[in-house]
Amino acid sequence: MSDETPNQITAVRLLITDDQRLLREGIASLLSLQAGIEVVGTAANGQEALDKTQTLKPEVILMDVRMPVMDGVAATTLIKRQFPACQILMLTTFDDEEYVIEALKAGASGYLLKTIPEDDLAQAIIAVHKGIYQLDPAVAQKVVASLGKAMPLQQPLPTSNSSLASGGLTERELEVLKLTSQGLSNGEIARKLSISEGTVKNHISNILSRLGLRDRIQAIIYARENGLF
Repeated sequence: MSDETPNQITAVRLLITDDQRLLREGIASLLSLQAGIEVVGTAANGQEALDKTQTLKPEVILMDVRMPVMDGVAATTLIKRQFPACQILMLTTFDDEEYVIEALKAGASGYLLKTIPEDDLAQAIIAVHKGIYQLDPAVAQKVVASLGKAMPLQQPLPTSNSSLASGGLTERELEVLKLTSQGLSNGEIARKLSISEGTVKNHISNILSRLGLRDRIQAIIYARENGLF
């Protein structure tokens, strides 16, 4: 008889990449204590992350941006090419617009700063594994400001000749989408509209589903390209 319970949750296999040894070991120690996460290894640079991805098969990689040998953006490009199912979450001290945009273009599923609390980081890792984009509020405005420029995506966006409102979005969903396009977090949107954060998450989920989009970044671009804002 199996010892596994029917609803047993498999921990997310995580690889941590950072060129500062004390930092990556510290992050590994903290995250190994978090439920739902299994730290399978660490890497000191992008090349080492690529090599270890081939052997350790992580599901999520925490990736620093600036590292010797191979930086995080170059490593993300190569890893996503060879292992498209692996999700990469950038974790860095740099909030420069260029780094953020290049990381997202390379295929990263999120961009967080190292000031994030460990519990929030753990939740972000689990969310990324589920396909939910993660973007630090401190860099969100910079990303939104760049969305008016051409930013190639890995997947094409749907096109429409009709307004978003006639495409099935409710007035409240349009409000949420507009505030999202301004770079506001779910909590900030909830406070502005006097609704719960859970309701905001439900609205965003409905927006993505109805528009056939992957994440909130694509939703913002879609709204702008269709003349809503």
